[in-house]
Amino acid sequence: LSARPQPKMAGAGRVWRVGALLLPPAWRLQAPRRAFGTAAGRGGSNGSGRLVLGAAFALGGSAGLCLAARQRLREHSAAELPAGNLQLTLYQYKTCPFCSKVRAFLDYHGLPYEIVEVNPIMRKEIKFSSYRKVPILLANAGSPLQLNDSSVIISAIKTYLISRRNSLEEIVSFYPPVKTMTEQGKEVLEYENKYWLMLDEKETKRVYPVKEVRVEEMKWRKWADDWLVHLISPNVYRTPKEALASFDYIVREGKFGTLEGLFAKYVGAVAMFFVSKRLKKRHQLRDDVREDLYEAVNEWVKAVGKNRLFMGGNQPNLADLAVYGVLRVMEGLEAFDDMMVHTNIQPWYQRMEEVIQKTGV
Repeated sequence: LSARPQPKMAGAGRVWRVGALLLPPAWRLQAPRRAFGTAAGRGGSNGSGRLVLGAAFALGGSAGLCLAARQRLREHSAAELPAGNLQLTLYQYKTCPFCSKVRAFLDYHGLPYEIVEVNPIMRKEIKFSSYRKVPILLANAGSPLQLNDSSVIISAIKTYLISRRNSLEEIVSFYPPVKTMTEQGKEVLEYENKYWLMLDEKETKRVYPVKEVRVEEMKWRKWADDWLVHLISPNVYRTPKEALASFDYIVREGKFGTLEGLFAKYVGAVAMFFVSKRLKKRHQLRDDVREDLYEAVNEWVKAVGKNRLFMGGNQPNLADLAVYGVLRVMEGLEAFDDMMVHTNIQPWYQRMEEVIQKTGV
């Protein structure tokens, strides 16, 4: 974990001051099982149905990407910082893998930020925004700006860190939202260029010495969003026992009221056990969904290869951070422990932990 609680509040949300402290992974310490979540989603109907759906979305009941349109921040702004500094506030569900991707990126680059944990049912903490999903990043680099979608957040901030020729607002404008239709006939907003860094020719050559390096990074960032993340829910909700362990953790670590938490833990666990079966069918997974998880992570390890510490070489690139961010939300669960035993991911995963701890200090 990389957050330390602070005795203060920001708006309606719990605030965490984030540092570089990383605890040893649960699979090495044999810590009690804990749970995870995948994608953030929209709330459901009122009453008990809304409660179950809210908890389910926080834990990965929605298999879609966190999509949204960018909007300028008017009602809610970050505090002013001295010129040249970048102030960041991340609105998140702690167990959302897309939020975890953003945290991994920020931690690796040593960027200070605050976290506001969002109640997945009422979502009062993000009432200032017409976009009702997480992650949401409020960034102040001279003027307040709201960024949505984990991959857009990462690409935009990375571009800003490399090139100071453009304002952050101008950089974000390079990722325009476009309306698309899902297979279910639902209209959503997707982003153009979201896996691209908006660099000039000189900057591009410095970051990507050869074209293939950039192509490889983009390919595997997209793979993490479009495939790897969809393997998480079916695996951690695979059995009633695993589903209950997942909800036990999210209720303890998430932002729930007492009654909300009790209801979500038991009713939500049952609901998500059955939802995971539908997700398995939707994504055409095998009867034993562990096999799909093992195959995916071994495919990633093979792509990294034996002659590189990371896909980025001696240091992680954005693909390394994306894959790590998705996988680490399973830490402490049976699925995570099984993955460590039955795949070749462990050496790379340990290197990722170590380098993020060092660079985040």
